[in-house]
Amino acid sequence: MKTFWHRIAVMGWAALAAVAAVPAAHAGKTLDGIKARGQVVCGVNTGLAGFAMADASGKWSGLDVDVCRALAAAVLGDGHKVKYVPVDVPQRFTALQSGEVDVLSRNTTFSLTRDASLGLHQTVVTYYDGQGFIVPAKSKIKSTRQLKGQTVCVQSGTTTEKNLLDYSRTNGLDVKPVMFEKIDAATSAYLAGRCTAYTTDASGLASLRSTIRDGAATHAILPELISKEPLGPLVRRGDDEWFAVVKWVIYGLIEAEEYGVTQANAEQLKTSSTHPVVQRMLGTSEDTGKLLGLDRDWLLRAVKTTGNYGEIFERNVGPKSALGLPRGLNNQWNKQGLMYAVPIR
Repeated sequence: MKTFWHRIAVMGWAALAAVAAVPAAHAGKTLDGIKARGQVVCGVNTGLAGFAMADASGKWSGLDVDVCRALAAAVLGDGHKVKYVPVDVPQRFTALQSGEVDVLSRNTTFSLTRDASLGLHQTVVTYYDGQGFIVPAKSKIKSTRQLKGQTVCVQSGTTTEKNLLDYSRTNGLDVKPVMFEKIDAATSAYLAGRCTAYTTDASGLASLRSTIRDGAATHAILPELISKEPLGPLVRRGDDEWFAVVKWVIYGLIEAEEYGVTQANAEQLKTSSTHPVVQRMLGTSEDTGKLLGLDRDWLLRAVKTTGNYGEIFERNVGPKSALGLPRGLNNQWNKQGLMYAVPIR
């Protein structure tokens, strides 16, 4: 009996020792692959002003692009170490599922079906949106209720298409959808006058209007939103370590705004701030990076590269940008918005 209990005690101590020996975070195959190649491969929109757009020299910019840059800065120490892979709607999930890209940062709506059936993880909402409609100003249409019996251009294979059909059926509008596989074809058809209206996320409508000469005067975005469209990056299931990195980089950018940590002052606050939250975020008092398989300056580098979430929003889609979008739901939680970061502690 004495030998039996001695064995149990030895096994217990061995188990505790094994737990103590586990490192703070295992990198995971995606993070290992990123570090080995020295590059984050990011799936982005083929071209959506304010979110992901390449200029004539091939330089990418936009809110979704800045998420990729922040990830590269946090993981690799350099926000330029990103390979952008433009993917359209039919390709986007396959590109992530197959491993062609490490993360899909492409104005994609979170939904139950996508979360539960595609082998993917939804991370953090980076833009709270809703589906709307745009019409030519000369049409004199002021409300979606005036679209009864009208043709509406829409991209097929999207939540946008389903929302349009549901809204039409529920409100007895009998709209006539004109389907297009590619977004460029849908917008071109609308601009050519083949449809009375075009529908997509309201941010996408603002993006489209920003590319049209005198767009604000010649095209009206109707006031009603017909859906909830929470947009954000997705990663593959089965790699919890990379999932955690993507989540916490985004949460870090949101929390940085809440506590006044900016692109301009982050370095200075690392040594001067006495606020415990700021000290944790910037790696002064604690090394949170070791829990993610990163170093202690992971968030400091991300903020120095892109600025905090508010700076990213204002630069790409805010009131002073070409899109001119208000913060609205995308404001901080303590300013009547929905941006609420899980605490970094």
